[in-house]
Amino acid sequence: MRYSILALFLFAVSFSGNSQTQFGVKGGVSVTFFKIDEGNFGDNPDTEVGYFGGFFVDFKIDKSFHIQPELVYKGIGELNFINAPIYLKYDVNNNFHFLVGPSLNYFFDIFNNKFKVRADVSLAYDLSNNLDIHMKYTLGFEELSPNIVFLGLGYRL
Repeated sequence: MRYSILALFLFAVSFSGNSQTQFGVKGGVSVTFFKIDEGNFGDNPDTEVGYFGGFFVDFKIDKSFHIQPELVYKGIGELNFINAPIYLKYDVNNNFHFLVGPSLNYFFDIFNNKFKVRADVSLAYDLSNNLDIHMKYTLGFEELSPNIVFLGLGYRL
């Protein structure tokens, strides 16, 4: 996971001179849906509310397409992990965006296999030139992997 974070940082720095590149921060709340019949997650909740925060880099490829890697820390009760999606971002119109891609996830506790690859799907709406509201869904493929909905705000620096 350390090498993934280092590669993401180096990729961002190499494109930082490009005027089409934007950096930003994001944060908000999340709702985690546990598959309680397939694993033991502490007190076995059905759902639990948590928080997330992190940063993103938006590389504009052409008029409507971007690549947007993110690095987000998520905390919920005893479950803490880093979510690092690499999105292909499509501008539906000037303010509405659709994002999809794989995500690399490192879980700090609970799991024996701490590294998991998952899928993320996201929608974002620009409230202003610098502020957006977004919702994303992270789908766990493995039997001991919760599904998560993120609701938050992003701010482009």
